[in-house]
Amino acid sequence: MEQPIKILIVEDNVIIADDMQSMLEEIGYEIVDNVIVYEQAEEVLRTQQVDLVLIDIILASDKTGIDLGKHIRENYDIPFIFVTSNSDRATVENAKTVKPNGYLVKPFEQQDLYTSIEIALSNFSYSGKSGGPSYSQEEAPMSNAVLKDSIFVKKQHLYYRIQFSDIRFIKADNVYLEVNTVDKKFLVRSPLKDYLEKLPKNKFYRAHKSYIVNVDHIDAINSKDIMIKDTLIPISKDFKEFIISAMNS
Repeated sequence: MEQPIKILIVEDNVIIADDMQSMLEEIGYEIVDNVIVYEQAEEVLRTQQVDLVLIDIILASDKTGIDLGKHIRENYDIPFIFVTSNSDRATVENAKTVKPNGYLVKPFEQQDLYTSIEIALSNFSYSGKSGGPSYSQEEAPMSNAVLKDSIFVKKQHLYYRIQFSDIRFIKADNVYLEVNTVDKKFLVRSPLKDYLEKLPKNKFYRAHKSYIVNVDHIDAINSKDIMIKDTLIPISKDFKEFIISAMNS
């Protein structure tokens, strides 16, 4: 299921804006619109679905990108990144007042743009703020979507819907998680503890500091490990006692 991230570009330099759009579309993002002033951006936000906004601080209007950032913070629950030529202390301090989800200094490369967007999306919580619209589970951007019986996981610009029952175990690997299903592996950027909270509590348990397991997929157990398919997974004392207790109940 392809679900491209929808991005609004607000940049008054047409050449830079077109260059950004080309970079983003080449990566796989969808550009909702490419506008030059605050008022145009406000109209797009009001009438279309936008997942993230890239904003130049200096715009071709009386209202600046910082004014737009403030408007987004007060009325919408989406992340935005300032894209600017200005990195002086005064500009940065002014920008910080509206709490942007990123700050990218021109000139930049495609990889810089991609990294800033992915980190902003990963760190942003689509929880709904007071005074701004919130998303239902079905309306939430796919990067964080959790449905009743499944979860969406991104892999190479596609979002795969994974049934909870198909997840065998999840392994922490530095800042990433390796989600192992019955037929695929996916890398997800998330703390293990936070990901556990998205999963059904009656099926998924933290078996070890680096592992979450689906108890329905446990094939064997000994004093130190459990086996899921052909993988031996170390387990904590508490989890071993929990499993043994469940087996004997």
